[in-house]
Amino acid sequence: MSQVAVNGEIGAQINHEEMHQRRLNPDLSKVTVVLGAQWGDEGKGKVVDMLATEADIVCRCQGGNNAGHTVVVDGKAFDFHLLPSGIINEKCKSVIGNGVVIHLPGLFEELAKNEAKGLTNWENRLIISNRAHLVFDLHQQVDGLQEAEKGGKSLGTTKKGIGPCYSSKATRNGIRVSDLLGDFKIFSEKFESLVNMYKRLFPSFDVDIAAELARYREYAERLRPLVRDTVSFLHTSLKEHKTVLVEGANAAMLDIDFGTYPYVTSSNCSIGGVLTGLGLPPQTIGEVIGVVKAYTTRVGDGPFPTELHDEIGSLLQKRGGEIGVTTQRVRRCGWLDLALLRYTAIVNGYTSICLTKLDILDTLKEIKVAVSYNLNGELIDYFPGSISDLGQVEVNYITVPGWLKSTENVREFSELPPEAQDYVRLIEKNLGIPVRWIGVGKGRESIINVRD
Repeated sequence: MSQVAVNGEIGAQINHEEMHQRRLNPDLSKVTVVLGAQWGDEGKGKVVDMLATEADIVCRCQGGNNAGHTVVVDGKAFDFHLLPSGIINEKCKSVIGNGVVIHLPGLFEELAKNEAKGLTNWENRLIISNRAHLVFDLHQQVDGLQEAEKGGKSLGTTKKGIGPCYSSKATRNGIRVSDLLGDFKIFSEKFESLVNMYKRLFPSFDVDIAAELARYREYAERLRPLVRDTVSFLHTSLKEHKTVLVEGANAAMLDIDFGTYPYVTSSNCSIGGVLTGLGLPPQTIGEVIGVVKAYTTRVGDGPFPTELHDEIGSLLQKRGGEIGVTTQRVRRCGWLDLALLRYTAIVNGYTSICLTKLDILDTLKEIKVAVSYNLNGELIDYFPGSISDLGQVEVNYITVPGWLKSTENVREFSELPPEAQDYVRLIEKNLGIPVRWIGVGKGRESIINVRD
């Protein structure tokens, strides 16, 4: 036992052992995290929508409106790019965290489109971090100019200005929500400085500064009621034992550190981005749900070991409706890759898996599953960090029988065809992670709860 001085007086005695235990086991509720386990488009929005029915708060922690999550409710499709998918649940609040980069014109357009589809009362439930950085139209213009400069070596970005905005953040000339809502004269000076920097870099770059500032003066007033310090809000909510759900955008293989660099996005889409993008301490992370499509897809360029260039790839694309929500580009399709999933699992620490789009495989007589890679003729026990190496791997497959039966109306695991059950168990055995849910259709109701 010891004593501490407080304001010049001797304070109450403190038990250091109790303090140590309190630090190890803080009285905070645990956060549930939903992450994409492949190259995106796994169906995270649907999973978040399902879990959000029991959540008090749903958060976005990184990325911008380059993400695209679709939620189908009563046959009506809601498309979200910046908004957390849980905003459909009128009983929970939605947080756009400090790690997200926000394009205000896109945000308000997204709100209007979803209002027209039935989204209501969002004004009282949407909370935006004052620390989040702003994506301007000029960032989108720069995104296009940078891609054009690369020519045939372009990265296939969404041209939403995400990369240039994160670059501004890293070089410390970015502009945050708090800047917009503060002294507008200072905001104007920062904006003009940013424009002038890009003018020096790109001769064809042009921005009507006066018009943009007038537009953002209006945006500031529309935005102001939604903004607060989300770090303190979330910490207080966890102390009050609120149920907090985090929706990762993009996916593990698009993570700027752990993905197929440089064919990646500009943020950390893995578990670390949840902490830095919301200001959460590590001990608050509870369940980490990896969302896995029953086959593999990716949008844009970059290595893809299990990609199919035949009629089966075309079948998966057609049956799966594999067209990007944000880009409208056709997604490349391939077999499920367990070597890839083992890699993203060790990075993210998935506690369970939601397997989506199992029904898309219903018409296949045989299904291949990638289990490992050979590089230079030798079996490797790691996922290549070099895209050159990844592009040269030889994939080792196993072939399993298909089930040739519709699974769309199945709601119990035991009612799945035996071959489909075996496919799920194969995934669990290889990854050592339980499959908690299975998606067999687009709607909210098209989910098999494996634990039930």
